[in-house]
Amino acid sequence: MTHRSAVLLMLLVTLMWSSAGVVTRHLDAARGFEITFWRSAFNALALVAILGVMRGRALLPALRGAAVWASGVCWAVMFTAFMVALSLTTVANVLVTMSLSPLFTAVFAWLFLKQPVPARTWAAIVIAGAGIAWMFGGQLGGPLTGVIVALGVPLAAASNWCLLQKVGQGAGTDMLPAVLIGALLSAAVTLPLAWPLQASVHDLGLLGFLGVFQLAIPCLLAVRLARELPGHELALLGQAETLLGVLWAWFFAGEHPGSAALIGGSLVLAALVANEALAPSSVKPVLKNA
Repeated sequence: MTHRSAVLLMLLVTLMWSSAGVVTRHLDAARGFEITFWRSAFNALALVAILGVMRGRALLPALRGAAVWASGVCWAVMFTAFMVALSLTTVANVLVTMSLSPLFTAVFAWLFLKQPVPARTWAAIVIAGAGIAWMFGGQLGGPLTGVIVALGVPLAAASNWCLLQKVGQGAGTDMLPAVLIGALLSAAVTLPLAWPLQASVHDLGLLGFLGVFQLAIPCLLAVRLARELPGHELALLGQAETLLGVLWAWFFAGEHPGSAALIGGSLVLAALVANEALAPSSVKPVLKNA
């Protein structure tokens, strides 16, 4: 896979991830933890089907191993902490906190993988973070509890990207089942908090869409791309999720973003484009293909 192909595929992943906000705006009765439970449950069902076809009888043995479970816990934190944080603080606080993901990933990769981070990427991380802060800065405030919980998302994401690349450099452990472990853990943790379940048939259809197309498929692709792109670049490209999520809510849910969001979003987009445009033309994959 060429570097350009990997970048385009990661942008497709962020496009799929960004659908969550606008889809949840059209739910009838499901709220809070129930959204997380059903999304994770449908995610797990989809992953059982997809990985069952891909791995067959090798799926169960692939669920073993410390690295797979460590990555699974990271996925579970990412799947769950976002919704828990939203129940404790504003969307703006959560999104601004999540924008720290590229910075954490770059620092972790530098510290633990000895992976150099180009100056252009450091600059892009700062500009993209400033853009997201600009988008939501006027709405910041409230208790710190939600912000502390939201920190779990970028910390877990940074740990996961580094873990995926570290494992891939060794014996080539199959890390795709880790997404399934994360989905199962997230569903198990949020079910008691979501009870009694109130989702309508209409809600279940939308949440099933999220489980399959907003989580299962893009997360599997992201694991694969962790072998092609450095973690800090994956996390930086992932910032497009915030920008796209705002646009979808504007176009399909009538939530006008306002001038601050448009200016901040332009900064994010400019940072992403500049980082990729300034990359050397002959960038080799981070890890060997299996």
